[in-house]
Amino acid sequence: MKSLRFVFSVGVLSTIAALTGHAQATRTWVSGVGDDANPCSRTAPCKTFAGAISKTTTGGEIDALDSGGFGALTITKSITIDGGPGNIAGVLVAGTNGFTVNAGTSAVVTLRNLTFEGTNGTGLNGIQMLSAGTLHIEHCFIYGFGQNGIAIQPSTQLVDGSQVFIEDTTSQDNTQDGLYILANTTNVHVSVSHSRFTNNTLFGILSADFSRPTIIGGDVSGNRGGGVSANAATGTAYVTLTGTMVANNIGNGLQAGGGAVVSEIRMSQVSIYGNSAGTATLSNGTIASFGNNFNTGTGTPGAILTPQ
Repeated sequence: MKSLRFVFSVGVLSTIAALTGHAQATRTWVSGVGDDANPCSRTAPCKTFAGAISKTTTGGEIDALDSGGFGALTITKSITIDGGPGNIAGVLVAGTNGFTVNAGTSAVVTLRNLTFEGTNGTGLNGIQMLSAGTLHIEHCFIYGFGQNGIAIQPSTQLVDGSQVFIEDTTSQDNTQDGLYILANTTNVHVSVSHSRFTNNTLFGILSADFSRPTIIGGDVSGNRGGGVSANAATGTAYVTLTGTMVANNIGNGLQAGGGAVVSEIRMSQVSIYGNSAGTATLSNGTIASFGNNFNTGTGTPGAILTPQ
């Protein structure tokens, strides 16, 4: 009888230990010297974001204790990932996306204080959003990807559309666009504040089907294809810019149209300097001005500047 009790007790303790080992925490941690075999606690951090996310509850948070390369990640639930101020929380990839967000229409995902590097153009997109109710990208640095720095491409959305917020973020030196937006059947709303899209091979910002970006206090400069483009094939694209610099782009500063449906750019307090042409409208394109912008066209010196 005693031996049976002993076996039973050992079995119960083993079961409890197994359940405890698989428990998820509200907050987990990664470190450059961590190990994914760890429980991802502050005193025993994991090595990668992928190792930590399975040990983090839905709606929880992964924080970086120090600088390090924490690897690519596919996000399938509500989560906050914070690299921490003062750290270099890096995601260095080749042949894949940095982060893929495919979390469902009710998910809220926040990406903060992260650096994404595409290994000299061999990485795909820095951040690609396929599905989320809300995506926040804050204080991130994204560069060197073979496709786009940020690709907002939701295929499944809420009835009233997904919301994306980009704040104090830089997307530069990418082979395609700094920010690319293309939705399926429902409008996606993208609010961009105090962010930079520079030296990308195509456009700084390309707004395609069913896109509604608003750019406030930004810098869209030095891109080879052009600064900001609204070009839609199946669903209208409306871009609003206010308090933004659009300068020294090899193509047009602002370009609307070229697709089969209406594409419009609305601008207020926008400074347009040194582009191949300040503004350009193609088929189905419109550029609407509030009359308080400065546009020098090609930037030829000597002209008296008046609001447009």
